[in-house]
Amino acid sequence: MKKAFASLFAVALALTVAGCSDTKTLKEPAKTSAVPETTKKAEPVAETVEAVDGTKTVSLANGAKVTWIQDNMGEKRMQRELFSDASDSLYESLNLPSGIPASVSTFLVQVDGEYILFDAGLGTFGGQLMKRLAALGVNPDSIGLVYLTHFHVDHIAGLVKPGAAGKLEKIFNNAAIYAGKVEYDAWMNDIPKNDLQKNVMELYRDSLHLFAFGDTLPHGVLAMDAVGHTPGHTAFQMANLLVVGDLMHGYALQKDHPEINSNYDMDKEKSAESRKRLMQYARDNNLLMAGMHLPPPGFVE
Repeated sequence: MKKAFASLFAVALALTVAGCSDTKTLKEPAKTSAVPETTKKAEPVAETVEAVDGTKTVSLANGAKVTWIQDNMGEKRMQRELFSDASDSLYESLNLPSGIPASVSTFLVQVDGEYILFDAGLGTFGGQLMKRLAALGVNPDSIGLVYLTHFHVDHIAGLVKPGAAGKLEKIFNNAAIYAGKVEYDAWMNDIPKNDLQKNVMELYRDSLHLFAFGDTLPHGVLAMDAVGHTPGHTAFQMANLLVVGDLMHGYALQKDHPEINSNYDMDKEKSAESRKRLMQYARDNNLLMAGMHLPPPGFVE
């Protein structure tokens, strides 16, 4: 396990701005074409909830409450070097010489008496998720579901912690983990430097569920194709919320220029296509977007 943590540290350094080979026992949900209802814009809930530092809570059309949780410490900016697709003149037009405001974020949903977490953040690499959950009065053991947009370090490292004798331990002991089969297969078989991903998936093997794009998951969450950033990068729709993962790393730049990729996008052509398609889908359906690298407070309409 010491080797796994050493590998994790190396990968984390490369990806902060931002793998269990037998899958026979993994559970896969039934596929359905149902699309969640999207009729109302999100409305703020009680100010006392939003008073927790690094969080913001809004209500969804289905009565669920979603809380943005800032997982990074302090201020985060994405540097110009991350966007080599952008011309100097385009970047300079933003007038953001110190970088584009961003975050590392997770999202907590409370619905039908259950807690859902979208991604798990940085973990021991500066992650603030446990601190924020404690401030919100939420015990990790009360998280029933974790939906993963993809397997980069700043999205899955928060699933584990170092335990006795250097072994990894679960943080979310009672959670079912939902991951895209395309993403899972890619990290288990094709992508190098995957020690963390393999160890995390093995640790959660008994509670791991693999889904396909188009599947409707518990609580009506729709898994949507957002590939490009990684081979199985997934967006999730729940009522009028669209969790877009790493669709955008530099919102101030990419909101008007979705053709611009970050250098962390593994397939830039597919990433740009997904960004254009999902941003238009959000506009057409009056959705609130929640992104793991959007600037605080993590939501855009």
